[in-house]
Amino acid sequence: MDSGRIRTPRIAPRTDRGARTASRTARVAALAAAALLATVVPSAQALAAPAPRVDLTVLVVDDGGSAVGAITAELKGSGVPYRRIDLNDPNRPVVDTAFLSDTLDGRPRAKYQGVVLPHESAFGPDSAEHTALQTYERTFGIPQVDAYTWSHPGVGLDYTNEGGWAGVLDGVTAGVTAAGRTGPFQYLAGSLAFEDNDPAIAESYGYAGRPRAGYTSYVDIPIDGAGGNRASLVGEYTADGRRELVVTFAYNQHQRQFRALARGIVEWLTQGVHLGQSRNYLSVHVDDVFAPDARWDTALNCTPGDFDCVGDDGEGVNPIRMTVADAQYAAAWQKSAGFTLDMVYNGGQGEQWKTEHAGADPLTDRLVADRAQYRWINHTYTHPFLGCVQDNAIVPWQCAKDATGKTLWVSRAELTAQIRDNHNWAVRKGISVDRSELVTGEHSGLRTLPQQPVDNPNLAGALADNGVKWAGSDNSREPQQRSIGTASGAAKTVPRHPMNVYYNVGTAAEMADEYNWVYTSRADGGSGICESNPASTCLPAPLPTATGYAGHIVPQEARIALSHVLGNDPRPHYVHQSNLAEERLLYPVLDRILADYRGMFAPSAPLVNPAQRDVGTELTRRAAWDQAVAAGKVTAYRIGTAVTVKAPAGLVAPITAPEGTRKRLLLGTTAFGTAYAGTRSAWTAPELLQTSVTLTLPTA
Repeated sequence: MDSGRIRTPRIAPRTDRGARTASRTARVAALAAAALLATVVPSAQALAAPAPRVDLTVLVVDDGGSAVGAITAELKGSGVPYRRIDLNDPNRPVVDTAFLSDTLDGRPRAKYQGVVLPHESAFGPDSAEHTALQTYERTFGIPQVDAYTWSHPGVGLDYTNEGGWAGVLDGVTAGVTAAGRTGPFQYLAGSLAFEDNDPAIAESYGYAGRPRAGYTSYVDIPIDGAGGNRASLVGEYTADGRRELVVTFAYNQHQRQFRALARGIVEWLTQGVHLGQSRNYLSVHVDDVFAPDARWDTALNCTPGDFDCVGDDGEGVNPIRMTVADAQYAAAWQKSAGFTLDMVYNGGQGEQWKTEHAGADPLTDRLVADRAQYRWINHTYTHPFLGCVQDNAIVPWQCAKDATGKTLWVSRAELTAQIRDNHNWAVRKGISVDRSELVTGEHSGLRTLPQQPVDNPNLAGALADNGVKWAGSDNSREPQQRSIGTASGAAKTVPRHPMNVYYNVGTAAEMADEYNWVYTSRADGGSGICESNPASTCLPAPLPTATGYAGHIVPQEARIALSHVLGNDPRPHYVHQSNLAEERLLYPVLDRILADYRGMFAPSAPLVNPAQRDVGTELTRRAAWDQAVAAGKVTAYRIGTAVTVKAPAGLVAPITAPEGTRKRLLLGTTAFGTAYAGTRSAWTAPELLQTSVTLTLPTA
């Protein structure tokens, strides 16, 4: 995924140690909860009225710019309901008092808990809509985010020529201030590096200004030649009974600096109380464990054993397979990295290797001995293609057909046997494996375009035969979860991100050579695939085979994977056992991801490493939630310290609230949710004999 570029601003400027740590963490969380719940002092009129009801929906005023688009993407991705107004739509609703608030059951109602604007005067500073919005925010204590503006007194900052700075931020390291670390950005470690993916192109522009009275800086940068002074890029401006979060740099939804700040922007906007939840996920599936993988031929520019490798003998030569030393390294790496890999295994391939090597297989013995250190996923017994019967006489292959023209399919019996036999093999070895999880070889059995546009009709039945509920799919082909078959309780897909660490390479030189073949033009000796594919981009020149992997591919792949992690995306990434063998190409990528992540985030926001079944459940819940919200079937509001959420029966709701929040039971209360990034959140539903979820917030 490309991070995108923003070259110009949208608005021109005018000119016991553990016990002590736990105690401190609790104090910081309590302070942050109080800060998030704090609102401006309400007007005398508001004090005289009943406590208002504030609906848990965000108002987004969109001018089509990337900044508002980024915040909208964060709201959508984390499940926060919002209403969008398109400023470019001549038929849009007018933002007036009636649009913003009303009275319901004798109680004043604020229809929106927060407002996102492109900048502080999106409707025009003298317009009736501007006045109505400010009055609404002042009356109900509603926060406003200025998605991207410039440094000027109207937002609590000096002009940049008064001790500030304006320019390109690529490669700049910003700091999270003390106020930011005890406030909305408490989950960050303290520094924030702006991406610089292409030194030849300006990717982010900003205005850093000195704070004035009423402005609290959350993110700032040092100003050269200013005596060690710093100027703000993100901060809160409180004036005239209103609160604004002011952002003075350009960004889009894919850039790392925004992704790191996105959670805090939403928490500030919603005062830490909202529908939806977010985590930073990373799980890595290692396919083909126990099996050998074919090797890329740098002379033929193809992989012997593949159908389209013209000139080979039809058999993979010099295959790549882990050794005992590789297995020992994997176990040691997991321990030092604090990260667990998912071993996606083919037991029958291990048995075949053993038969072909005088009845000995030290690799399998070592991995089985270390079995408790990994998670395990069924990958079928011998890794056959489980879709249609392939006709390999044609390149690319086609589905074989019978005399009447009907497609020939791998049978249900064979599908069932491949799944069952692999599961039973693991059980005999003492390997703990969840019967509900499966990844078929090459994701076969699922539809494969263009040759096989539908699933193998025997697949759904075979999955049911074996109790499979979650089947891995290729996210690059099918990014959305779907059901396999039409039966009630049918298995569902779990899309997996492919990593650009190829299955058929064991060395960095092989990896760079194949990468060049895929991503360089025909004129540069490549395949030209990148020229023919509008979704791809060619390299400006071939990578050096000696340094191309470490210098280009590792940082590129780590950046892409980390963008998924920071995007609340639970989908697993997948590689192959060959990437743990020989030069062990996977580890530099994972080390870079983990180091970049842990350098950016505080311990309160650890990486979540979900099992495949957990990913499947999460995606299923999200789809049901999004559908219910879109259909207007969810009602949620806050009155004082009470939060009420009503949803259709059987639907679990994602809710985020501050530390100290309690969930009401039929009798008494219980602590709500689980801790993450300084807040509490959970998928939750009404308790027995209840019709709604009711939370009690902590008092500031």
